[in-house]
Amino acid sequence: MKQLPSGLEAHLTSGATTLCWCWRLARRDGVVMGFTDHDRDVAFGGTVYEAAAGMGASEIRDAVGLGVDNLEVTSAMTSERLAEGDLAAGIYDNAEVEIYRVNWMTPAERVLMRRGNLGEVKRSGKAFAAEVRGLAHLLQQTKGRIFQYACDADLGDARCRVALANGEFTGSGALQNIDSPRRFTASGLAAFASGWFTHGLLSFTSGAAEGQKVEVKSHTHAGGVVTVELWSQARLPLAPGQTFTVSAGCDKRLTTCRAKFANAVNFRGFPHMPGNDFLTAVRRPGATSR
Repeated sequence: MKQLPSGLEAHLTSGATTLCWCWRLARRDGVVMGFTDHDRDVAFGGTVYEAAAGMGASEIRDAVGLGVDNLEVTSAMTSERLAEGDLAAGIYDNAEVEIYRVNWMTPAERVLMRRGNLGEVKRSGKAFAAEVRGLAHLLQQTKGRIFQYACDADLGDARCRVALANGEFTGSGALQNIDSPRRFTASGLAAFASGWFTHGLLSFTSGAAEGQKVEVKSHTHAGGVVTVELWSQARLPLAPGQTFTVSAGCDKRLTTCRAKFANAVNFRGFPHMPGNDFLTAVRRPGATSR
């Protein structure tokens, strides 16, 4: 049961209320934004909640147990701060969300109704619908290590220990021809073999996408032309001359770790563990047991 501030409780029992919903979004890059369904901006707690026409939310439902309680926020992109390109580029993925019920006449009279994270975002033209996941979803995420063939370290981290600053593993380039927000040709990477940066991480260092990091789906070098395709699209607009850095890719296999990075001693997987083929194998007649 939620404990209401005395002022808000008195306001609710007065019979005539001045209530609105306020949503506070804190992105992973530190940007904090506020929105409200009221027709005027509302400010409290150091955040200005912008009046955004069309902002609405589904019913908030709480259930007993550890099931994930979700709700959906829908809106048209009427705010100058809420850009379609940022939504498409995943800038708001897993952003922290706080939803308040507020007396807009006296914002100090408010109650926090839900806290969670932004999940799936669906877009259609200039409208979007964003899923807000309750805190219980964190209990469904894997914690600790998993017994698996592949390495579970991130390339270059403290467990992997590969020195990505080495020029052999990191390249710099610039965009040339843009085929789509996910695919383009690039200069500056001619010294690297085709596929060297596949599964690597590309970081834009200029332009509208500056600071954005996107995993590389494929890297090809054929006929003197270097083509890079990303797993998710970059923030628009992309333009020739925009610069980036990109790190070598790793497919998390022991053979790659040994041959490409000479780092098998730090491999963090279990490549020799028995699999399903071992469990279903039939002993051949005359074979000796080990």
